[in-house]
Amino acid sequence: MIVLASSSPRRQNLLRHLGVAFEVDPSDVEEIIPEGAAPQEAAETLALQKASEVGERHPDSVVLAADTIVVLDGAVLGKRESQEDARRMLRMLSGRTHAVYTGVALVHRRSGREFIAHEKTLVTFSPLSDEEIAGYVATGSPMDKAGAYGIQDDRGALFVCHLEGDYYNVMGLPVSKVYRMAREHFPDVRIF
Repeated sequence: MIVLASSSPRRQNLLRHLGVAFEVDPSDVEEIIPEGAAPQEAAETLALQKASEVGERHPDSVVLAADTIVVLDGAVLGKRESQEDARRMLRMLSGRTHAVYTGVALVHRRSGREFIAHEKTLVTFSPLSDEEIAGYVATGSPMDKAGAYGIQDDRGALFVCHLEGDYYNVMGLPVSKVYRMAREHFPDVRIF
């Protein structure tokens, strides 16, 4: 069994869908992007901080943590705190391509093993009308997601016209990468 250091329903659903036995213990790490860090480094650093913190409470378990960052023109687009901010961000993404980086960390505190990696996916949005944006924001869905959208959401899915890379990475957990990491670095632990 693994410990998922996240309260994200999307990450939990992905693991359940794959039949992974896990328990949830969300990290209390404040998500502050290290100044001057490249997006992939920031995502990896935050994922490792989360996994390490939860690993202290579960030293005999493999802890999985992830952090997703959306980047447009070099600027990080984090989770939205207001509806106006979400509308502004979706207007920025409209008709453009952005990058989604997810850093993942697997940590086993007792043995001292810790491994980090990241996945990058390019996502292109169709042009969005103000009405489409307002309707989506009114659902409340954009408020807890990096970039103010969820590719798995009914309406959020309608905005994406092209994807280059791992779909699950955009959801917040590149499951293929996590699987390969687990097989390579934790062959002694049945994770999948």
